[in-house]
Amino acid sequence: MIDDIKKDAAERMSKSAEALRHELAKIRTGRAHPSLLDHLRVSYYGSEVPINQVASIAVEDARTLTVTPWERNMVQAVEKAILQSDLGVNPNSAGTVIRVPMPALTEERRRDLQRIARQEAEQARVAVRNIRRDANHELKELVKEKLISEDDERRGQEIVQKLTDQFVKEVDQILEEKEQDLMAI
Repeated sequence: MIDDIKKDAAERMSKSAEALRHELAKIRTGRAHPSLLDHLRVSYYGSEVPINQVASIAVEDARTLTVTPWERNMVQAVEKAILQSDLGVNPNSAGTVIRVPMPALTEERRRDLQRIARQEAEQARVAVRNIRRDANHELKELVKEKLISEDDERRGQEIVQKLTDQFVKEVDQILEEKEQDLMAI
């Protein structure tokens, strides 16, 4: 029973760390990366779909992305979605290819992005702690139902705490890597 709680907590904490990685991938650094456009949605025959389902995204050089819609009539819609995004970029279309130049980041913008990254990391830490709380609650319930002893509960809480420490450290490491990436010129 304690192993089940531990496994469930570890799995959920791992998902929190993975979600943080995914969120931080959206925060752009100085270089072009296809995942910067992943969160954009394009109007495709009346429904909103992710941009990667209507176009291929490639890196042309360190500061330029190329977006090639699979249908010629989608060029306008894809360009409009990129222009209206929160990325602050100006797409240029040449026929069926849309080039998205990434402007250099100013020091102030880097600081803002760093602050956003820290907020995302704090949310991930809170999620990990909430999972710890849930696991400890489950252990308390097992003691109430007399399925495990109080010693087993204490051992289970120690195991859950070690997991929590491990995943909080992982979140901190992910944040540190992103901050270094943001501050690199």
